[in-house]
Amino acid sequence: MSSAADTRPATEEEPPAKKKFTFPSALTILAVVTLAVWALAFLIPPGAYDRNEDGAPVQGTYHRVDSDQSFVDRLNDLFLSPVNGLYGVQDAKTGEVGPDLAGELYGSAGVFLFVLAIGAFITVVFATGALDRGIGRLAHRLRDRGALLIVGVMLVFALLGTVEGFAEETLGFYGLIIPLMLALGYDRMVATGTIILGAGVGVLCSTVNPFATGVASSAADISLGDGIVLRAIMWVVLTAVTIAYVVRYANRVRENPDRSLSGFLPGDREHNAADAAEPPELTRLHQIVLVLVGLVFAFMIFSVVPWSSALTGDADATPYGFELGWSFPHLAALFLVAAVLVGVVARFGEQRLSATIIQGAADFISPALVIVLARGVTVIMNNAQITDTVLHSIEGAVSGTSSALFAVFVFLVNLPLAFLIPSTSGHATLAMPILAPLADFAGVSRAVVVTAWQAASGWMNLWVPTTAVTIGGVALAKIGYDRYLRFVWPLLAVLSVLICGFVALGAVWT
Repeated sequence: MSSAADTRPATEEEPPAKKKFTFPSALTILAVVTLAVWALAFLIPPGAYDRNEDGAPVQGTYHRVDSDQSFVDRLNDLFLSPVNGLYGVQDAKTGEVGPDLAGELYGSAGVFLFVLAIGAFITVVFATGALDRGIGRLAHRLRDRGALLIVGVMLVFALLGTVEGFAEETLGFYGLIIPLMLALGYDRMVATGTIILGAGVGVLCSTVNPFATGVASSAADISLGDGIVLRAIMWVVLTAVTIAYVVRYANRVRENPDRSLSGFLPGDREHNAADAAEPPELTRLHQIVLVLVGLVFAFMIFSVVPWSSALTGDADATPYGFELGWSFPHLAALFLVAAVLVGVVARFGEQRLSATIIQGAADFISPALVIVLARGVTVIMNNAQITDTVLHSIEGAVSGTSSALFAVFVFLVNLPLAFLIPSTSGHATLAMPILAPLADFAGVSRAVVVTAWQAASGWMNLWVPTTAVTIGGVALAKIGYDRYLRFVWPLLAVLSVLICGFVALGAVWT
């Protein structure tokens, strides 16, 4: 029976509720990007530079080439882009990438397996209950000093980023930092900003990072130490600004959770350390597991740092005897072994340990696939032979300008290239042999060009969906990519202005 106030006919149906727009997932975004780049490859003419013995392009040698790719070949590249993004192999002679070629691995299989191994390790550790209780006790002790925790973590990540390019390795820390930040009364965006922006601003202001500054300096034919003063000043200023930005947002969310940009998932706000009683003491098993976790992450950092290059400033320095020089395949093996070790220490038994490892890898399959799709985009560009055409357009854009304007232009024109080539070493190898000689004509130090280039690469990698660090981190944090963009864009604007000012002053100063 309808109420007296309801004057509508009984047969009238309720109007259908409007569907609320939901921003697409990271996988969908990258699928769209893949299709867009594939379509643009039909419009951008293929071209190539002559290469020297090191494989670097030679200035002034760009020429159009006739692509031997048929429409069916391009369809095949699109169809196989996720496969090539995982284990595509680049032919040394033709430069083509495919799953059945012979040459060097071009795909991101190492990072893919690293993410799955991290998922297995973190899941096993959480299954022991040690992290839950350890995070609870730490959060209780820091319940009035959450900002200090954010500052400390971001400083460590920024230092590692500027010294050795600590970026993809941060994917392993989400399982640790997100619960801690939630327990302190913050949201998932605080944890995401602490990780992505902390390491990202360090990479942006790389001082002796051999994977960015080292490769670029070598390609520009200068020493790794050239320009280090400017880059060090940039690191101090930009890191301080970035930390202040994250802390300001964190304090705002803690005071008023309704102002959270990421929102809260079910269970996120059930355990707030600021209001909770002190958690129980850690058992001996918990203490052993936490020590193992700390040792594993410390060893991971030790194993990837190129200590000789970082400490001497020489990109070609002979590695010390204790250096391991590990990469992602080694790290994947490390975390799988560590997962088994923790399970054995916790006396899980074979059945429970196997099931937990499988479940952990399954939980992390989404960010792992995101990384593969991002790499697949660059394979399409490579096989369509349009990367050099983009470089040639940049070469023409920065020629004949004043020194300060030239430095700013180097930063600006590298932004779209950094989107297309998220790999810093790959970007450097392609772009610097072209841009560095142009600096001589503009009367600008080549070191300033290196700084402007790496700043562009680092700035873009703070937000673009083609980089595993950002899109994988957002997926791990379970926040919308659109919400992350809303959170980070004011900081990006500030950083871009500061970068332009620094490189312009550097160009005039040198």
